[in-house]
Amino acid sequence: MYRKSLWGIVAPGLVAATIGCGKTEPVPVKQASAGHSHDAWWCDEHGVPESVCALCSSKVAAEFQKKGDWCRNHDRPDSQCFACHPELEAKFAALYEAKYGKQPPKPDDGHDEHQPKS
Repeated sequence: MYRKSLWGIVAPGLVAATIGCGKTEPVPVKQASAGHSHDAWWCDEHGVPESVCALCSSKVAAEFQKKGDWCRNHDRPDSQCFACHPELEAKFAALYEAKYGKQPPKPDDGHDEHQPKS
């Protein structure tokens, strides 16, 4: 009997902890290094258009996180995680090539110390 009543107390807590309340806290994002220019169309440092670079903008990062598009292992949108999805680098490089007619600069590997600018 004691087991049953204990299970009635513990089980709901385990379910709530597993499922959560549906709210997700934003993951802190590493910031681009000092001296990195955010004026151009392309983010040379991260290999994506500056307007969608979540490593350079905390606002952009929050938008990706809100949509559930986030790689917690590499602190960036999963849709921009070249470590987990190497094929994505070619996808973004094709955007650059279409605009400039040449290969983009090789982005950093993404494991340095970045934080988004505000």
